[in-house]
Amino acid sequence: MATTTERNGTGRGLGARLRATSKVLPEHARAHNRSLVLQHLFHEGPTSRADLARATSLTRVTISDLVSVLITEGLVEELGTRPGQRVGKPAILVGLRTDAYQIVAVDLTEYGRMRGAVLSLTGEIMVRRQLDIDGRTGDELVDLLTRFVRRLVAAAVHPVIGVGVGSPGIIDLDGRVVEAPNRGWYDVPLAEILGDRMGLPVHVANDANTAALGEFTYGGGSSGMLVVTVGAGVGAGIVVDGVRLHGQGDAAGEIGHVTVVDHGECACGRVGCLETVLSVPALRRAIADKTPEDSDAALASAGRVLGVTLAPVVSALNLTEVLLSGPRDLLDGPLREAALDTIRQRTMPAINSGLQLRMAALDEDVVLAGAAVLVLSAQLGVS
Repeated sequence: MATTTERNGTGRGLGARLRATSKVLPEHARAHNRSLVLQHLFHEGPTSRADLARATSLTRVTISDLVSVLITEGLVEELGTRPGQRVGKPAILVGLRTDAYQIVAVDLTEYGRMRGAVLSLTGEIMVRRQLDIDGRTGDELVDLLTRFVRRLVAAAVHPVIGVGVGSPGIIDLDGRVVEAPNRGWYDVPLAEILGDRMGLPVHVANDANTAALGEFTYGGGSSGMLVVTVGAGVGAGIVVDGVRLHGQGDAAGEIGHVTVVDHGECACGRVGCLETVLSVPALRRAIADKTPEDSDAALASAGRVLGVTLAPVVSALNLTEVLLSGPRDLLDGPLREAALDTIRQRTMPAINSGLQLRMAALDEDVVLAGAAVLVLSAQLGVS
């Protein structure tokens, strides 16, 4: 199956739009135009060849050629004529075969377990699995992950076009884990290892960046948003003007290791990181054995720390919404409300007047959905 990249051959960082929207240079034209067609069919549904040509600004000859190739590949099919059409020669609709292929996705956000799923191309979860990690790190965890992915692939009932993994840590565009202290992974080419073992395309990205992809594609997230993932650690995925930010060292969004307090040893070896205040284990410890009133106060205190951390980011990037992804019982209440109040107190009205701070629409499945988008983007050019 031919592939494109999320960047559609245009480079990385601020130049990397998540969705192809127009024609491109000749040397990238074939892959880019293919992405345009698949992108339109994915988001708009069955369309005639003539309407595809109008929507993409490609010639009818180019569209006819591309559609023929995609039909041969089994990605697209003819669906008959549009219902109710009476005048002129009836146009034959073509549509993406969303039920013909499946995707395997894995979420490594949580400290004690890995979650996985088999999904359709439209993000519908067909099979769910989870597996306790039992304290494994390093190579042992890679081996456990391999076995888990193998079980998921075996559970698929249609051909699997690829595997997506959302993991904590700094991860480069090749799926190499540069640093994930909570997992004991340093300079681990995780995508390459899993790809060799599974014989399938494997795509690995930071879990927060992956969550942002999931919200953008399946959850109706805006083109200017920050998704904060709260699990074993804390991270953030950022989308600005429809562009997912990577950063110079692929570490954009690593807010979990910003120093915010003067106590609490972090897994990274430093003291006082946001992760020591806001991670799920830290929040559970903060409310353990407390009355409901005292628990609310402890969560609000963590929310204020988060708000102080996010205020300059929201202001610098002029974001329209911040999404929280993690346990709703911890995040959706005093913590979220205190974080929003703090951001509003520390930013200009022009910045915060329309700002929303809400829970992720996809809830606990946001990283799984985003991991599926990793595959869609890399294999089909769709996001």
